[in-house]
Amino acid sequence: MSAQFTDNDGRLNWRRIGYHARSAFAVLLSLAVLVGGGWFIYSKANDAYTTWRTADDYIGEGTGEEVEVLIPRGSTVGQMGDILLEAGVIKSPRTFRQVATRSGDSDKLQAGRFKLVKEIPAETALRMLLDPDNVVRIMVTFPEGLANVRQWRILDRESNAKIGLTSADMAAAAEQEYPALPGYANGSLEGFLFPSTYQVGEPAVASHLIGTQIGQFNRIAEKLQLEEGAAALGSNPRNIVITASIIAAEVSNPKDQPMVARVIYNRINQGMPLQMDSTVHYALQDWSRVTTTAEERANPSPYNTYLHKGYPPGPITNPGESALAAALNPADTDALFFVTVNLDTGETKFAATLAEHDANVAEFQAWCQANTGRCSG
Repeated sequence: MSAQFTDNDGRLNWRRIGYHARSAFAVLLSLAVLVGGGWFIYSKANDAYTTWRTADDYIGEGTGEEVEVLIPRGSTVGQMGDILLEAGVIKSPRTFRQVATRSGDSDKLQAGRFKLVKEIPAETALRMLLDPDNVVRIMVTFPEGLANVRQWRILDRESNAKIGLTSADMAAAAEQEYPALPGYANGSLEGFLFPSTYQVGEPAVASHLIGTQIGQFNRIAEKLQLEEGAAALGSNPRNIVITASIIAAEVSNPKDQPMVARVIYNRINQGMPLQMDSTVHYALQDWSRVTTTAEERANPSPYNTYLHKGYPPGPITNPGESALAAALNPADTDALFFVTVNLDTGETKFAATLAEHDANVAEFQAWCQANTGRCSG
């Protein structure tokens, strides 16, 4: 025991012990007051900061609920903030505008559709808008071998509702003039709305989509040297496109397309009518059946190649690159006939004589009988 707590005779001095105990307690009490007061002040200050911080902004990582937000073309940063507020993404357009301005990246913000999260800080929203991975791309696919009206009907499908265009919109836009349309199109879009998959800007504009398709046709035509190739064949660019449009309607397998091209040229050169059911379908604007009836083949339309020799007046579908390439590079064959004998596999047989062709047609008819309803409706 320390001497300060004992008398001279070595006994405990309880008065001294009490005195020091009271002093220690006073120190501890004072320290507790200081610490407690400090913690109290800190807590209040932190609460005040959090209140101030969240008054104009969210904190944390949001609710986790995803939301798609459309930023229209020409939107200012302020307008973007309003849109984000309306969608429940941010708390204050003013805060978003300040964050975007301070970042130095406000000029990098783009129009479009974005996948965001509700109730996130303005800074997080900005980063997400600048991240290409959050862009929701609206796509539409136009397959090869469809006439304009059939392409446009694809937009009427429920799965394409997000695009915001209808077949009526496209038909109306088709009445406009398109300077990029090749001269050999004779002012008609049929055959020149290149089939492919396209990203559609938002809000979608029908004339923009048509213009994009024409532009793609021009790029492919230049790649294939369509005009030069037509001259080399002793033909012209318009007839090449017409030929390709028939090829695309008749067969989809690229390996068969050069053969069909040569059949078309062989029949034209021999003065035979093309006799293509696809041209009759176009004349009737009815593609519900693979075959045609005798009555349909008697239709007086100039597109009916059973009645009229030579090429139809214009393309009957929009051909893709493989069909255009086939028209420019026909196979070396003396075939005058062809028929697809199996609609499931696309197997197509070619013949140089009518007898051979009749045998192939019989095979096709047998397939149709075994697959009721597949050929006639």
